[in-house]
Amino acid sequence: MRNDIVHIGAGELTYEIRAIVEIAETLQRMGIKTNMENIGDPVAKGEKIPKWMKKLVAELVMEDCSYGYCPTKGVLETREFLAERTNRRGKAQITAEDIMFFNGLGDAIQKVYGFLRREARVIGPSPTYSTHSSAEAAHAGQRPISYRLDPDNNWYPDLDDLRLSVKYNPAVSGILIINPDNPTGSVYPERILREMIAIAREYDLFVICDEVYLNIVYNGQSTKPLSDLIGDVPGMALRGISKDVPWPGARCGWIETYNAERDPVFKRYMQSILNAKMVEVCSTTLPQKAIPRILDHPEYPSYLDERRARYENCSNIAYEILKDVPGTKVNRTNGAFYMSVVIKSEALTHKQTLPIENAEVRSLVERLVSPPGVSLDKRFVYYLLASTGICVVPLSSFCTREMGFRITLLERDEKEFTRIFQTIADSITAYLNS
Repeated sequence: MRNDIVHIGAGELTYEIRAIVEIAETLQRMGIKTNMENIGDPVAKGEKIPKWMKKLVAELVMEDCSYGYCPTKGVLETREFLAERTNRRGKAQITAEDIMFFNGLGDAIQKVYGFLRREARVIGPSPTYSTHSSAEAAHAGQRPISYRLDPDNNWYPDLDDLRLSVKYNPAVSGILIINPDNPTGSVYPERILREMIAIAREYDLFVICDEVYLNIVYNGQSTKPLSDLIGDVPGMALRGISKDVPWPGARCGWIETYNAERDPVFKRYMQSILNAKMVEVCSTTLPQKAIPRILDHPEYPSYLDERRARYENCSNIAYEILKDVPGTKVNRTNGAFYMSVVIKSEALTHKQTLPIENAEVRSLVERLVSPPGVSLDKRFVYYLLASTGICVVPLSSFCTREMGFRITLLERDEKEFTRIFQTIADSITAYLNS
């Protein structure tokens, strides 16, 4: 072309979670039966939406107002409902004007990073959910800046690493926290969250806290929302209904903003995000109108309790199967519905394989793993998929140097769930010994 029209950060936009689906679909056409354990979609994995919830949505569909535009920030009654839920905890006090709806948190994340000054960086966890790391890197046109999550300490943030990274990189303007964490399933204690907020206060930063899994915590763990700890630090919490309702296809998420009035720069930044939303007009009306009716329904708490109990059971089955597999590091998942398994890098080579009976499939996998630069854990993931049909995601695709994989805990059939994880344990051992 006459001019280079490609954005400077285009090369940073990667999403291996869905990219590997194309490989799995190719293998399906070649006769391989697959278990898709890569995407955190409870509905796709057989989650049964209760009739009372479907009835509420069906009633809304019959109301003409659910078909129209809503205000740019979102349905007023829903924003008032959500603000009141935050305020009743007695910590941060907000109004409906501090809440802004988006077409899913993916939309919110793109705008949060996309309207930062290019020189302003947000430091995020490593490993991290790739929508965050890709969006932040794309906005800056550079690799993400990160702080380490420690697999030898429950995947908690390495606070010394965070502090030093902030101190010696003056471009850092914000800190990203994901709690409960995706991809690790870690749940951060209050003391860690307080220290991270204290670092933000000391260096005059803002805080982003992705809390989409906040209501999915189990194994006796507890945590705090950002609103209860933020104090006078500018920040925002990212929330949604895709995981805890669950209604991922609604594409409905929102930002709760704290202390925007305390900092004129942060206030202008949030106004720029609102201006971008005005250009877009608004977010989808129907799911916003459903939120108060669903969350206030008398059967919702017990429904959520049942789901948490199921994830807890799966977490413990998976941990017991994988915890003693040689060459790995495994932590018990306490929130969300993912587990990240580290395969020690010194145990991996470019020569390891798993048996693949179908010659055509074996040839395909060998072509996929042969190019220079293919990570060692991606090689394992492709061999696992072709050999067993189990589709997971390479851990290295989550902005980390750690090798391994992320897997969901969403399979509802306990016998099948146990089979999947036992197969993975056996496959790791066979792969490392090949």
